[in-house]
Amino acid sequence: MSSLTRIVAVPALVGAVFALLAAAAPTLQAAEEAEAIQEAAAEIPENPIEATEESVRAGLRIYGRFCRSCHGVRGDGRGQNPSPGTRPANLIDDEWVHGDSDGEIYNVIRQGVPPAYDMDAWEGRVSDEEIWHVVNFLRELAARSQ
Repeated sequence: MSSLTRIVAVPALVGAVFALLAAAAPTLQAAEEAEAIQEAAAEIPENPIEATEESVRAGLRIYGRFCRSCHGVRGDGRGQNPSPGTRPANLIDDEWVHGDSDGEIYNVIRQGVPPAYDMDAWEGRVSDEEIWHVVNFLRELAARSQ
């Protein structure tokens, strides 16, 4: 290979490598997000609070205070004040991207959704018991919307 051929070939090769890395970046981010969710899901707790009227009412109060601004009054993801550039989850449809068991919902509320944390982690800002009340409220809200 002549010197001129090598000079032309190296930038082309470098460009091809960068193109491959750029194409893989979204896949790597998705893989990292999936891995973080799987790690959190490895410890899926059981709901220790019975879904009584009292629990659902408590969940409604907590939801109204902390969740409604993003997820909306009806839980449909159309709140008045979501974080810029985010689309809050619809909590009353049949699609639960991050898990639909009580424990998985609890984990999402408590730990947020990594890596971008469009859904904030609420651990330390609300108690575990309050999170379980919100889970019970969301179940009731979804059932009523069907």
